[in-house]
Amino acid sequence: MMKRVLIFLTLPALLACGGFSDTITPTAALPSPPTAVPATRTESPPPPDTATPPPTATPTVGASQFPNPDDYEWRLIASGLTRPVDIQSARDGSGRLFVIEKYGAIRIFKDGTLLPQPFLNIDDRVNDTSNEMGLLGLAFHPDFERNGFFYVNYTGSGGHTRISRFQANGDTADPNSEKVLLIVDQPFPNHNGGAVVFGPDGYLYLGLGDGGAAGDPFKNGQNTRSLLGKILRIDVNNGDPYAIPADNPFGNEVWAYGLRNPWRISFDRATGDLWIGDVGQNALEEIDLLPAGSPGGVNFGWSIMEGSRGYDGDPDPSLTLPVAEYSHEFGCSVTGGYVYRGSMPEWNGVYLYGDYCSGIIWGLIRSNGQWQSRVLFEAGGTITSFGEDEAGEVYLASDNGSLYIFARK
Repeated sequence: MMKRVLIFLTLPALLACGGFSDTITPTAALPSPPTAVPATRTESPPPPDTATPPPTATPTVGASQFPNPDDYEWRLIASGLTRPVDIQSARDGSGRLFVIEKYGAIRIFKDGTLLPQPFLNIDDRVNDTSNEMGLLGLAFHPDFERNGFFYVNYTGSGGHTRISRFQANGDTADPNSEKVLLIVDQPFPNHNGGAVVFGPDGYLYLGLGDGGAAGDPFKNGQNTRSLLGKILRIDVNNGDPYAIPADNPFGNEVWAYGLRNPWRISFDRATGDLWIGDVGQNALEEIDLLPAGSPGGVNFGWSIMEGSRGYDGDPDPSLTLPVAEYSHEFGCSVTGGYVYRGSMPEWNGVYLYGDYCSGIIWGLIRSNGQWQSRVLFEAGGTITSFGEDEAGEVYLASDNGSLYIFARK
């Protein structure tokens, strides 16, 4: 079990937020320092001894201080999207960005232009009758350039979560190529999670919420037999339709648990650390960290705790606390982001994340053994997702239909 992580926060008073413009400006002042229904599954064989191990956390690749945000901006690069909720790269050398539209389409941003023809349109099977339902997550197979496989998370018939594989050729994907890997019953129309990410170990990681309503009424978060309120880890290269990795801690798909609604998760491409933005209940929003090399089985506490506070019980020091949290004075719903690894070396190692409601964007670093989170920008609008391209540059999508890139002024 990973040791409890320290929390170190310095947050300023929330400033009044305006609407989005062509750029997102820095803040005026900085503060001081239930049941799965898959087809037949098999257990994945352990990786061979010759397999390249995943990267491990390396302190030297992290920033020790924050750059001055006045010299940087979130620059508008595309508009006219319909409720964009995810941004992904195929990492196939094409330079394309793929943007999910909640109602069932995936759009391509290519050579500075948003292509009019969708990459994929499955609005005929996506159930989006609730605000938290729809086409929610996207990941490209590490060998996408050869096999054309990509994976999505969407709510389908009955509002239940579907994890499906499709196949693409060029700038279009065949909607009839769908292979459903996993169906997870959803008892309520909220807290569906949505994240789909390949890890450095080649396995597919899935973020699923606790099933909804409020307060986790079925206590799925702490039930390791339920796939709800979890990070799942599956092997899509073996089995039919997938295999369970031999080293998964509970003998099923569950990798980490005690999560309420992990809307966005990401791996640091330099270290292999897994970052989780877990949406809170009434009081706290949190960022969780699962370091590279973790054996899994980590309990992040929900619903015993909400962030660092007791919720269904008293605070429990055996649980893994968030590395950062903020109260609802600063927003209402955390949007997990990425560790920056792009062309601006001064930002190398800074984890960027935001809030859906307030539009605040934070940076998070570990300095002198303590975590420091600082407000850097105020977007003034809804932040639905961050994204990362093949070169490590970071992007942001807003519910207003716009796409931004983080850049030097």
